[in-house]
Amino acid sequence: MTATDLENIFNTLCPLLARYQPPLASKHDDERYYDLWSFKELVIEGRKRKEIFFAGLIIQKDYVGFYFMPVYSDEQVKDFFKPELLSCLKGKSCFHIKKLDAELLRQIDEALQTGYALYQQKGWV
Repeated sequence: MTATDLENIFNTLCPLLARYQPPLASKHDDERYYDLWSFKELVIEGRKRKEIFFAGLIIQKDYVGFYFMPVYSDEQVKDFFKPELLSCLKGKSCFHIKKLDAELLRQIDEALQTGYALYQQKGWV
């Protein structure tokens, strides 16, 4: 996988995340790292927070990391993942995207929509 391949994947995924800005906002927005946060006073599991991470992209050596935090807020979010996206999951919330086709792109878009709706239901956005 070349650096250009990774940049193309990153640049294709960034607009999917950017659709949620605002109300979400980015702390990092450059050519290798992009993330989205909800900046809102919250109490989650008894702990006060001023922000909560939603999703992010980062170019790594051999893949683009797609970090998707709604899986931490509700384990059932994983039940919505299709096999193509689920096969990229390498941790609890990190997907290693090495190849991007139309189907995987659609599934990432659906995951973002589901996660955002969950954050709205919880009052986190």
